[in-house]
Amino acid sequence: MTELPRPNFFLVGSMRSGTTSLHRHLTRHPEIFMSTDPKEPSYFLEREQLLEVFPGVEKRGFWKAEANYLALFAEATSAKIIGEASANYARLDRVTGVAERIARFAPDAQIALIMRDPIERTISHYWYMLQWYGERRDPLRAFKEDPDYTVTSYYAYQLAPYLALFGRDRVYTLTTELLRDRAPETMSSLFRWLGVDDTFTPGNLEIRENVSPPVMEQVRGSGLMERFRSSRLWNAAGPLVPPQIRARARRVAKREIRQDDIDTASIRAYLRPIQREQTDELSKLLGRSFPEWTTLYGDE
Repeated sequence: MTELPRPNFFLVGSMRSGTTSLHRHLTRHPEIFMSTDPKEPSYFLEREQLLEVFPGVEKRGFWKAEANYLALFAEATSAKIIGEASANYARLDRVTGVAERIARFAPDAQIALIMRDPIERTISHYWYMLQWYGERRDPLRAFKEDPDYTVTSYYAYQLAPYLALFGRDRVYTLTTELLRDRAPETMSSLFRWLGVDDTFTPGNLEIRENVSPPVMEQVRGSGLMERFRSSRLWNAAGPLVPPQIRARARRVAKREIRQDDIDTASIRAYLRPIQREQTDELSKLLGRSFPEWTTLYGDE
C-alpha cells in the first residue's frame, strides 16, 4: 500500500490576520502544496474543541482517523513543502494541546504565524464572532468579559509552545502589514525560509481575502428568535410561511450593524495598554520592534 504524503508545514494563525490571503499566495508556488478543501482542516483540535469553535469542519470528520486527514494531501506527491493553514492552532486558552499534537505527528515540521496589529486583530475578531457566532455584546463588554479576544492577540503567549517544541529555527513569524505593504519581499523571505525557490512571485499579491463586510447582522436580545429561526420546526414550516412574515421574523431576530457607526476610540483606549504590554514581551522574544502596528502605537 502506497503511503500518503504527510504535511511538513503548518500555518498556525493568527485568526483575522490574513491567513487566507497568505495561504492563497503559498498555494501558487510550484514547490508547495497546501490543502484547499478545506483550507483549515483543524485536524489537531480535539473533537470537543471543534464542536465549540469550528463545527462546520467537525462535520467533515477528519478527527475520526489520520487517513481521513492525510487524504487531503494525496496529490502532493511531488511537492517539497506540504502544508495546511488552520488559524485555530494559535488560540490559547480556548484551544489547548495543539502544538503538542503537531509535534507528535511531525516533529521536524516548520511552523509559521502571521501577526496583525493586535488592536486591529482583536476588533476584527469581534466582527467575526458577531457575524458567525452570535456575539450579542457591545465590543467593550465583550473584550472585558471574554479573554479569548485579547489573548488571541497575545502573540508571545501563542508562540511559546511552538518555540519550546520546535525551536526558534523552525518557527517563522511575519506581519499582516508587511505582507500588505511589501508583499514581494515578504513572500520571498518566507519562501527562502521554507527552502523553496525564493525568486518566484505569486500573482495578485494585492488582493485581500476574508475582509469583514461594512454591514453585518447582529442577533437581538437573548437570541431566542434567532434560535427559533434555526430550529427544525422553522426549517420545516418556513417554506409555508408567507415571505413578508419571514422577513419580519428576520428583522425581529437580527439587526444591522455598521462598522462605521461604532466609536472605536474608547475601544482602542481600553485595548492599547493591555496589548502594548503583550507586544513588549513579543519584541523581547523575537528581538524586533513592530513600527508597522500604527493603531497599537498611536495616541488617538
